[in-house]
Amino acid sequence: MSDLQRLLKESWTLVEEQQDKLSGYFYARIFLNHPHLRELFPVTMDVQRARLLGAIVTAVQTVDDPDRFDEYLRALGRDHRKFHVTPDQYEVIGSALIESLRAFARDEWTPEYDQAWRDAYDVIARKMLAGAEADPNPPWWHAEVVRHERRSRDIGVITVRPLGSLEFRPGQYLSVECPQYHPRVWRTYSIANAPREDGSFDLHVRALGAGWVSGALVRRSKVGDLLRVAAPMGSMTLNRRSAHDIVMVAGGTGLAPIKSLIEELATFNRTRWVHVFIGARDRDDLYDLPALQRMAAAYPWLQLVPVCSADPGWGGEEGLISEAVTRFGPWQEHDFYVSGSPPMVRSTLRSLTELQVSSMRIRYDAFSEH
Repeated sequence: MSDLQRLLKESWTLVEEQQDKLSGYFYARIFLNHPHLRELFPVTMDVQRARLLGAIVTAVQTVDDPDRFDEYLRALGRDHRKFHVTPDQYEVIGSALIESLRAFARDEWTPEYDQAWRDAYDVIARKMLAGAEADPNPPWWHAEVVRHERRSRDIGVITVRPLGSLEFRPGQYLSVECPQYHPRVWRTYSIANAPREDGSFDLHVRALGAGWVSGALVRRSKVGDLLRVAAPMGSMTLNRRSAHDIVMVAGGTGLAPIKSLIEELATFNRTRWVHVFIGARDRDDLYDLPALQRMAAAYPWLQLVPVCSADPGWGGEEGLISEAVTRFGPWQEHDFYVSGSPPMVRSTLRSLTELQVSSMRIRYDAFSEH
C-alpha cells in the first residue's frame, strides 16, 4: 500500500461514522458559497447525499486497484454529464469536500491528510472530466414506457424503449429520472435483459419507504410516459474468457442483472454449468420465478435454487441465501456473480471467503432497494 493510499484510508476512518452529517455540511458549504448551484440538485437531498458518500468511499477503496479506479471514475464522469457539471464546478466541489473532511476530523486532521485528499481529488476530477469529454453520447436519453407489470405487492417490471441508440452490456445499470413526477431526482436500476433488436430493456423496481423514483415507477408510471435514462455503468459483466462453471447469487430485485447475464450466456454457452441462487423474504417476492423456470427448462446447463428467508414450509430452500450457498458446493473453482442489497452482498462475500473462493473470481453489484 502506497503512502497516499494509507493516508486516504486512515483519514476516512476519522469521519466514516459521521457520513450523514458530513454530507449535509458539504452541501451546505456549496450552496452557501455558490447559491446558483442549488438548481442543479433535487428538492430533496437525501438520495443525493447518500450517492455522494458512496462515490467517495468507492473512489477511496479503489485506489489500490488502478485499472478499476480508472474505469470507475471515467464512468462516473460520463454519468455526471446528466447534471450538466462544468469543469469549474469540480473545483468548487473539491474545496467543499476537503473543508468538510477537515471540519469533522477536527484536531485529528493533519496537513498530510489534507494534501493526500487534494492529490487524490485532483486525480478523481481529471479522470471524471476525461471520461465525460470522451463520451460522444448525449448526457441522457428520453425513453418511453412501453409495458408496465405489477409482479408482487411492491415490485414492478417496467419495459422502456429509448428514443435513440443506447448501447449496454448485460450486467450493467443506469440512472433513471421521472421528470413529470420528481424532476432532478435520479435512481439507479440494473438492466434485466441482454440487448434486443428493438432497443427496449426491462427494469425490476421495488417501491419501498421513501423511494421517490421507485414509488413513481411502480405505482404511478404508465405506458406512454417519457423517462430520462443516463449512460450505462458497472463492471459486473460476463467474463467470456473464463471456462469455469458459474454461480450467480441474486437477492430481491438484484435478480435483474443476473437475468441479463443468463440471457447473454444463452446465446453461446454450451460447456459451463450455471447455478442460480435466488433469495427472497417469501414466495411472493420470488416475482420472476416462472420466467426463470422456463429458462431452466430450455437450457440444460442452468440450475435454479430459490431460497426464502421468512416463509417456513414454502417447499424450497429456507434461510439466508448466503447459508443456502454454503450448503451446496464445493465452489472453489467457480466464477461468482453476486447482486442484491448491501447487507446481502456483504453476507454472501463473507460466506465465500469462508468457503475459500478467491476474490479474483467474484464480481458483485450492491445497491439499495428503495
